[in-house]
Amino acid sequence: MRNNGLNRRQFLSLSSYGIVSIILSSCNKLMTIGTSVSAQTHSETNAGWKKYENNPVLGGDLGVCFDVSLLRDDDVYRMWFSWRSKASIALVESPDGIHWNKPVIVLEPIVDSQWESKVNRPSILKMKDYYYMWYTGQANNQSSIGYATSPDGITWKRNAREPVLTPEFKWEGTAIMCPHVIYDENLQLFRMWYSAGENYEPNAIGYATSMDGLLWQKYSDNPIFKPGGMNWEKDRVTACQVIPSKEWYYMAYIGFQNLNTAQIGLARSQDGIHNWFRHKDNPIILRGMEGRWDSDAVYKPFAIYDGQRWMLWYNGRNGSIEQIGLAIHQGYDLGF
Repeated sequence: MRNNGLNRRQFLSLSSYGIVSIILSSCNKLMTIGTSVSAQTHSETNAGWKKYENNPVLGGDLGVCFDVSLLRDDDVYRMWFSWRSKASIALVESPDGIHWNKPVIVLEPIVDSQWESKVNRPSILKMKDYYYMWYTGQANNQSSIGYATSPDGITWKRNAREPVLTPEFKWEGTAIMCPHVIYDENLQLFRMWYSAGENYEPNAIGYATSMDGLLWQKYSDNPIFKPGGMNWEKDRVTACQVIPSKEWYYMAYIGFQNLNTAQIGLARSQDGIHNWFRHKDNPIILRGMEGRWDSDAVYKPFAIYDGQRWMLWYNGRNGSIEQIGLAIHQGYDLGF
């Protein structure tokens, strides 16, 4: 314990006058202040976000669970997640977004395929009681995007034998993956944000549009979102979710300081393409303290506003194990 500069003899002398209690009180206050500062220094979130205290919410005996897409469907949360040990996409359901039932595999790989011997990283869209999925297929150290549809979110039919998006341009490298798709009623278009570059972790985010979800036109000035000047995302940015809201498009994304260190940030744009402004308090979700389940990296955000708060699911990594956690932000205003 620090003693405010008093040596032992002075401290004992003061005790004879009954002042020890005053000094102890002062020391306790200093310790409290120090603890508070330390907690802020090691904060695992910013900008009003808070990690759920009983994280992770999915993983454990399931092994590696990563890169999710969710819907709130008739008061039930439905999560499609990437299940590494099965090389498949699975579905779990929950009444509260925290406690999940047993997974059901809904899309398996085609083992002898030249492009989807593993499937993962889905984006799910529901329109007029029908479900649409764009997903990542991987084989031969390359990644592409496939397309499937379903009447119930469980039984899926591939709508094409070949991928609907493949790497073509230099910046896309050997991988196009991590699609996120919305349908724009005003433009009558499917709009996709995708990641491309290296196959292990892509490097930047591109944009494409489609009339039917099958035939896509890539934006001529891709990539639309590249690493910023901040140290925490200097290496690469990837795996985004884009949420239309009033006059803004909000993007939650992964920023990489280096290949193995990743955290989650927010940005916004008025058209979802140009002039992305990053949140002043980025990163909003930081990797956990040493030894925790998400201490090495946090990846692939997916957020839903439930009418009172934002719920953001992400996968965290400790060593080679990835599991799914939850972060919460009270109120709608994200603090831009």
